[in-house]
Formats: sequence, C-alpha cells, structure tokens
Amino acid sequence: MTSNIYEQPGRIFDIQRYSIHDGPGIRTIVFLKGCFLRCRWCCNPESQEYKIQEMTMAGKTKTVGSDVTVGEVISEVRKDEIYYRRSGGGMTLSGGECLSQPDFSEALLRAAHEYGFNTAIETTAFAKREIIERIIPHVDHVLMDVKHMNSAKHKEFTSQSNELILENAKYIAENASHLIIRVPTVPTFNDTPEEISAIARFADSLPNVTELHLLPYHRLGQDKYAGIGRDYTLAHLTPPTNEHMQMLLDAAEKVSSKLKVQIGG
Repeated sequence: MTSNIYEQPGRIFDIQRYSIHDGPGIRTIVFLKGCFLRCRWCCNPESQEYKIQEMTMAGKTKTVGSDVTVGEVISEVRKDEIYYRRSGGGMTLSGGECLSQPDFSEALLRAAHEYGFNTAIETTAFAKREIIERIIPHVDHVLMDVKHMNSAKHKEFTSQSNELILENAKYIAENASHLIIRVPTVPTFNDTPEEISAIARFADSLPNVTELHLLPYHRLGQDKYAGIGRDYTLAHLTPPTNEHMQMLLDAAEKVSSKLKVQIGG
C-alpha cells in the first residue's frame, strides 16, 4: 500500500449511487474488478476477470474496467454525503470480490472512515486470513455469502471448495462490528429445505450473527455473458416462486430461534 492512501491505485468497473439494498441507508456502491470464484449464476460476470474487457450489449460495445485512485473514488462517494448523514448510509465495496484487491480496498475503507462515512463490504470471504484481518477493522457491516455446506457441490457450482470460507466466517463473526449471512438461493444448487436448513444451522452457530437473508435466483445478468463471449450455463433455470421462497424461509426458521430470516437483502 502507498504511504498516501488517497494515491493507492485500484481497478473498478462501476460506481452506483443511491442504492438501498447493499447495507443500511442510502449507499454508493463501488464495484471492483476481480474475483476468486466463478459462480455459475453470477449477475456480474464482467467483474470476475481482473483484466479490462470489452462487453457488447444491445449492439453497443463498451470498455469494462478502469484504473483509478482512492482519491478519485472518494470524490465520487462524497457527492452524496448529505444522504448518508440523513439515512445512516455510506459506501459499500462490491464486485467482483473486494478482498482480491486488498491494498485498494483497505485504503478505500480507511478513507471513507476519515470522512465519517459508514462502510460495508459484500464478500465471499475466500481470502487468506491475514487479508481479512487487515480489512475487517475498517468495515462497519459485512454482507457475506454462505452458498452451501457441502464442499463438493460448492466447488462444482463456484469453482472453489468452501472450507476456507466457512473458517473465515467464524473469524469474521467473532471480530466484525456487524455480520449478515446471505444465501443466493439457486435451483439445482441449494434451494431445498434441507440445504437451506444446513446453512441456517451454521449461521445460528456463529456468534453475534442475527440475520440470514435468502436472495432469490434471477437471470438479470444473463445477457452480459454473451456480451463478453461466454455461455450462460443456467439459462434453463427459472426463478423460484414466492411460495417456494417462503418454504425455504420456514425451513430456516425451524432450526434457529435467534436468526431473523428474510427474503431479499
């Protein structure tokens, strides 16, 4: 990391303002390039590769990815600070995976705190422990995915096994200011009552975790795959019905009395 955090470089592909779904209040989401996983349902496939890419959508080609400094990003984040003050919002790092750019992410989070902004990260927690130890002190809210308790199935659908993720979840639960466990519920992967119950039991075992969010599968990012020259392998799946999601919520609630379980983030 550079001595001046505002000069720290990084690579992003978008900044989204006025979000209300990625942490408390009104937030600005910074989308970082690069991810360690290759989840089949990922709605931001253009985030997975660290390299700068070209993506064609509706006949128009655009560059995905740009190199920026922390100072440049924070100048954008500061544009909405009045909304953060009024709503309890702030800045959220998403992606991609912010832990894949630890120097940039740490510097961004530190800079946000210097301005008094609330911070959050959306993460798979697939990273070395020393990286998480660096990042967590600068994060007010951790929104962490736990996708499956079976390591083999986790690897089949995401390209990585889950042992490191589950171990890091325990560390984050013990050391983070606030941790929410989120479950992208995907047909054929983890959308049975048994699979959701297993995740709920794990979340229930974590100290200081009181919320479990079930995120229904959708196909909003499907066209992006063709836009970057990739196949979308889950095109045959349909989003779950409200009744099915309620069944999964009921299953989670049956195995935990402390968790507030909700559909959506």
